[in-house]
Amino acid sequence: MTGTSRISRAARREAAPGGVAPALATRVAAIPSGAGWVFEPKYDGHRVLAYKNDERVDLRSRNDRPLEPLEGIERAIRTLPCRTAVLDGELCAVDAAGRTDFGQLADARRGEGDAQLVYFVFDLLLLDGADLRARPLAARRAALERLVKSQKRGPLRRSERWPNGDAAMRAAVDTGLEGVIAKREDRVYRSGRSLDWVKVKLLEEAELVVIGVTAPKRARLGVGALLLGVREKRGGALRYAGKVGTGMDRQALQQLARHASALATDAAPVNDPPRERDVTWLRPELVVQVRFTEWTRDGHLRHPVFLGLRDDKSARSVVRERARPSVRR
Repeated sequence: MTGTSRISRAARREAAPGGVAPALATRVAAIPSGAGWVFEPKYDGHRVLAYKNDERVDLRSRNDRPLEPLEGIERAIRTLPCRTAVLDGELCAVDAAGRTDFGQLADARRGEGDAQLVYFVFDLLLLDGADLRARPLAARRAALERLVKSQKRGPLRRSERWPNGDAAMRAAVDTGLEGVIAKREDRVYRSGRSLDWVKVKLLEEAELVVIGVTAPKRARLGVGALLLGVREKRGGALRYAGKVGTGMDRQALQQLARHASALATDAAPVNDPPRERDVTWLRPELVVQVRFTEWTRDGHLRHPVFLGLRDDKSARSVVRERARPSVRR
């Protein structure tokens, strides 16, 4: 048996779907400074791991759920000059101005609307039998740049990079990005959340659990407002975090009504339910993305706007995100 055959079989095992948990960024209050950091956009989309095994391409969410076929992206990955690979990136809807828009992502995944569906790749974990996760980010990025050439066009693009934190924050503000990701160039790929990757947000967004819906009023169809819940810590109890009634188009309202019908329950899933009329309580299984201006002192969202459903997140994982003061490394 030749060495090539052994590498091929190992590569096939390594590029099998599932088994790779993504690295996650910790939120901090200020962009880090000093040597050793590199800076990337915080794209507003869904985290996706792509597994290439010869002609087969599998796309999976951060919690390892298979995605629906996305022909353009899968075709682009299939043509990469390698037999096997595992890519890490963000699936986004890109509008006519070149900005990622979470609110258009559901339509783009269905092939509807005007936004283009783009997979922005920022890391390369496995390549033709070699496990790159134990190599520093600088080496993984160099391999990614050789593999994925495009940064500006097409359904498969390499993520942008900025030379320093100030340039990153200016670019994020100018292009309306959600925020900036800073990464240590000398670190290996570590699954789970750590301070090797940190994020600074310019816009407040959060995942919340839908705990109930109000009845629609006047000419509105589907549901009225969504009552939302959040946990303060992993494994903690859900508490009421406010409600959102704006940002939902006709299709979203109908989809939410179908979910509400399937998840209806008799009791509120929080200990502090609001005093609302015409509420249908729901089993806490549905996760939505919401943009808002700030958290109030009593822990409610101020001026929330619905952005979309999060079928890539489990309700058990939804915890209120708080920024650490700084990173000193």
